[in-house]
Amino acid sequence: MRLLVLALLLGFAALPARADEPVQVMNRVGAWFKIFDAALDHWSVAVPEGTDQRIVMTRKNPVAGPLKRVLVVFPRKSSAYDVAMTQILADFAAKPMNVVFTAAHYANDVARGDAVAAEIERERYDLVYAMGSESIAFLHARHPNISVPVVSVCAKDPVQLGQMQDYERGSGSNFAFTSLNLLVEVQLAYLKELRPGLKNVAVLVDAKNISAVETQSRPIIAAARANGIEAFEIAVQDPTKAAAELAQLLPPAIDAMKRTDATLDHSLIWITGSTSVFAEIATINRHADRAPVLSVVPEVVQEGSDSAVLSIGVSFESNAQLAAKYGADILAGKSRPGEMKVGIVSPPDIAVNFKRAADISLKIPFRFLEAATFVYDRTGKPVRLRGQDVGGGS
Repeated sequence: MRLLVLALLLGFAALPARADEPVQVMNRVGAWFKIFDAALDHWSVAVPEGTDQRIVMTRKNPVAGPLKRVLVVFPRKSSAYDVAMTQILADFAAKPMNVVFTAAHYANDVARGDAVAAEIERERYDLVYAMGSESIAFLHARHPNISVPVVSVCAKDPVQLGQMQDYERGSGSNFAFTSLNLLVEVQLAYLKELRPGLKNVAVLVDAKNISAVETQSRPIIAAARANGIEAFEIAVQDPTKAAAELAQLLPPAIDAMKRTDATLDHSLIWITGSTSVFAEIATINRHADRAPVLSVVPEVVQEGSDSAVLSIGVSFESNAQLAAKYGADILAGKSRPGEMKVGIVSPPDIAVNFKRAADISLKIPFRFLEAATFVYDRTGKPVRLRGQDVGGGS
């Protein structure tokens, strides 16, 4: 089938690019797929004629060896998936492996998803990346005996979601899992170090994002309460109206925390990995009073004032790097998916915005700064990006 090279146009992502401008891959019907322009140095991007639900990525500089075909299954458009796909491409560009990627969009439609699963079997792909919690849940639930290795990427904790028994054993099937989550006891230890005498934690989540509710909101609330900390959930019901709902829900939540912590010196707001919620960071900051706004998603800490003050979690980039390693090891015959333990990033990715910290007089522990991959100074300008110093700071 003849391939038509797509026009690459500048696009907007919910999370601004930190170093590279986003490049949006447009098709005749709509746009569901983006990569960042750095990936275009190594990969050609095209769409098969007659479809708007497939994107094909081939190496610009072919390498020797047998061709490995990888299918990446997308459930929907997401800025998180843009980052993850770009990182996977970057990692594979550095490997001497003859790989072609095809991204397939099934729009969370069961019939279309089943058709993609049938295609996987029929075409005998060498590897499948299930992009996002929805994709891996769909394949794991409806096609548990799939004959092609499947690796999850940009997905929540599979143990908490019941997809894996524990963190010490593999799946025993063709599924290998990575996790966007830190272990909850690790998260809570960091929060207590940041806020000695922690009294209140307000957890922001999209009620329709079941994976975020089950693996990020409920576990941290349960762990906090077990440690004598009052924790409660602030759930957005309609993600398309997240800004309006947050503006309505946050003021009474702040008032509730002030009843036991008048100055909010022992309280914090914790944002889960719900895209509709963390995309409204400006709204959250506007209604947070002096309560520090923290995020499980490092990308929510960014340049300027529209930023969380601190993130302790796993970045989309770090998770994608781990998923790329899992996939490459499977393709090279070094590992079998059913024997691979859950891939967990450790230590966590930490990002700090000292402008936001100064705004609310929050002291950041020195070891947080030492370990931080992204740091923004008291003016909100970047001084460390991806672990590399980029400026003098102020």
